[in-house]
Amino acid sequence: MDSRTRLITTAATLLAREGVEAVTLRRIARAAGVSHGAPLRHFSGRAELLTAVATEGFAELRERAGELPGADPLQRLRTACRRYLEFALGNPAMFELMFRRDLTDPDEMGKLHEEVLQRFTDLVTRAQSGGWRAGEDTRALAASLWAASHGLAALRPPEADAALEVMLNAYLG
Repeated sequence: MDSRTRLITTAATLLAREGVEAVTLRRIARAAGVSHGAPLRHFSGRAELLTAVATEGFAELRERAGELPGADPLQRLRTACRRYLEFALGNPAMFELMFRRDLTDPDEMGKLHEEVLQRFTDLVTRAQSGGWRAGEDTRALAASLWAASHGLAALRPPEADAALEVMLNAYLG
């Protein structure tokens, strides 16, 4: 594993164990077993390193969303929402970082957020092709569904799974 990758992996591990505040350049260097200046040879600063870590989070989210089983577009949409919530609940610090524009490069994060919205939009488009809410604005439906899923993921209520089912039934019937 090259030094840059090791720094990102170490930062992700620190993030998962101790939260975003623990992810400092010095702590990452120490945990990775490199000099305190090594992170600055690979990243312009903490924001760039945290952006790289958040990018890995989005890659993992994409991988989990991957191919959705089943031919029923509404079921695929349900599964995508469930996987989104599962990822957030299983990786709370990473999920928080992925949506913190104050700690990361806002332009890069904006692109990654747009990819998530596009994924929801593609799923909604397929569902609408099957007759579900066919006359409604696709992008607005996708944004609303993502916002509702994201709200549950960010709030992490104790009854998140039940709340997700209520939300999905309200949206998808």
